[in-house]
Amino acid sequence: MRKLVINKQFRLVLILAVPILILLVTRWHVVENLLPKISEKDNLPTLAKITEEPIPSFQFVNQDYDTITNESYTDKIYIVDFIFTTCPTICPKMTYHMRHLVEELEKYDNVAFLSHTINPEYDTPDVLKEYAQQFSNKRKINMSRWNFVTGEKDSIYKIAKSYLTIAGEGEDNVNHADFGLVHSGDFILVDNNGIIRSGYDHVGNPIGSYDGTSVQAVKDLIVDVGVLVKEIKRNEKNNTK
Repeated sequence: MRKLVINKQFRLVLILAVPILILLVTRWHVVENLLPKISEKDNLPTLAKITEEPIPSFQFVNQDYDTITNESYTDKIYIVDFIFTTCPTICPKMTYHMRHLVEELEKYDNVAFLSHTINPEYDTPDVLKEYAQQFSNKRKINMSRWNFVTGEKDSIYKIAKSYLTIAGEGEDNVNHADFGLVHSGDFILVDNNGIIRSGYDHVGNPIGSYDGTSVQAVKDLIVDVGVLVKEIKRNEKNNTK
């Protein structure tokens, strides 16, 4: 009778032990064989390259009368938009969202911001400074990374084309037709080599630019900047090997 009880206990232990053993072996297989493949360089997230050539040389003047050129953004990721201070529609929302980006991305020391006026005849450096302060004073954000720039009208409109966005004069039923000024609501992400980058839409196509009037697009941009920062660090690490 005692032997029968022991045999039953042994079978019970065996029944319980086999699934546990299978689970342990499976876990070991995943850790040893699958996880290293997931962390390989080729499988890490990266952003699409929208342009092949870097943004051409430019020269503008910011709200502090400093000259801003490509060299001002050497080795930096930067986010670009086109606005004007008397804009009655999308510009305040875009600038508010850009301010949010400045706050959220402050932890990255290689991320900067660039806002071009498309109305240089009115938007002098002093006007741009006053406009910038309307947004910065409310949150006391660090404005040293955010340039509001003006310059020659033709230069502004020409550089907008390099960013693959719209900025200029003309009739438009949505964007400030009453002012004779036209621009998009794009936020453009530029990497440390001057190449336009972007994330992907829900079907896997590059989005090209981010809607500066959309809360969700701004959230997506914050995530994609983080991806780009990691990509750059990864490339720098690989280049030092």
